Amino acid sequence: MLLADDHPIVMNGFSIALDEYEVNIVGMAKTPEEAIKIYSTCLPDVAILDIRFGEKKSGFDAAKEILQKYPKAKIIFLSQFDEDNLIKEAYKMGAKAYLTKDCQPDELATAVQRADQGATYFLPQIAERLANLSVREDNTPQSQLDKRELEIFILLARGRTIAEIAEELNLSLKTISNISHTIKQKLNITRPADLTRLAIKHDYIEP
Repeated sequence: MLLADDHPIVMNGFSIALDEYEVNIVGMAKTPEEAIKIYSTCLPDVAILDIRFGEKKSGFDAAKEILQKYPKAKIIFLSQFDEDNLIKEAYKMGAKAYLTKDCQPDELATAVQRADQGATYFLPQIAERLANLSVREDNTPQSQLDKRELEIFILLARGRTIAEIAEELNLSLKTISNISHTIKQKLNITRPADLTRLAIKHDYIEP
């Protein structure tokens, strides 16, 4: 099994706990890039990925690259947060489980065992949230914006200027300006501060 988290103490703690359940860890990664590299090298039965790494890439980004190369990869997300948009994104990606870091060791071990068998494992409270999300109207930015628009929305919410975004994404000022206008129309937002508040609300950026 692969375990990826940018906090060594957390990672070592879960490693020790899983060892008691005879879960063999073949690799540990501190960054999304390391997780992708180790997975490709070791091809573990299951990969447990944190979502936030404090970098440009997230655990979701690592999972997408892994799943693109290895569609049958079994991914478990382990996060400090349990916001609706994170749970839904994990489910849409085909995660075998989504657990918060305050879960019990036996719950994590069960998730690993179930994932290894190709089954899913969601704690009752997470399963209930998923059920509610499936029947509730989805008004998150992710549901209203395409991939490029969402990327630019997050950059705008972080305070980047049109010029800075254009340079970072290697696109013209006109293109970024047009996409920015489209984003604001779709989200019914006019002020930059409202963009930032919306991004914080849905956990795309930290306060």
